[in-house]
Amino acid sequence: MTDHTDTILLPENIAARSLHVFADGCYEPNSGEGGWAFVVYRDDAEVASGFGGVKQAANNTTELIALLEAVTWVNGNVTVETAVVWSDSAYAVRGCNQWRHIWKNNGWKKISANANVRSRTIANPELWKAIDDQLSRNRLLTIAWCKGHSGLAGNERADELAEHGRLSLGGKATR
Repeated sequence: MTDHTDTILLPENIAARSLHVFADGCYEPNSGEGGWAFVVYRDDAEVASGFGGVKQAANNTTELIALLEAVTWVNGNVTVETAVVWSDSAYAVRGCNQWRHIWKNNGWKKISANANVRSRTIANPELWKAIDDQLSRNRLLTIAWCKGHSGLAGNERADELAEHGRLSLGGKATR
């Protein structure tokens, strides 16, 4: 897909001919506006994308929306093909691959030895529940981390569309 393999952490189970989806969010703290996007590649060709804007959202929220939109697109459009959704958000990737299982088993709350020390509430619980629902439907779907702003074409394209979504705040799907 790219010659920047040194910037990607590849899970061992990713097939070379998988569908690759890049999800990204952006956020402007002064306005509180954000954007999200995903871009779908098959055999190095862009085959689909989607983007939109969000008012009054934090950066992690836009990253989660991008990821949710990406996995929802995969589940609605891909039936028997392996797919990898790439995100440059370590928070989103760890949440999908590790934390959501713990949170779900704990009633969508963090585990804390002393509940008085910190909040047990997770941020964006409705988004996490929706992501969990989508990921639970598809065993051929992998969530993986990629380094952002490193020249990786799919991530750069998703970043560009997320910014477009933030600026337009209208949102639309393309192709």
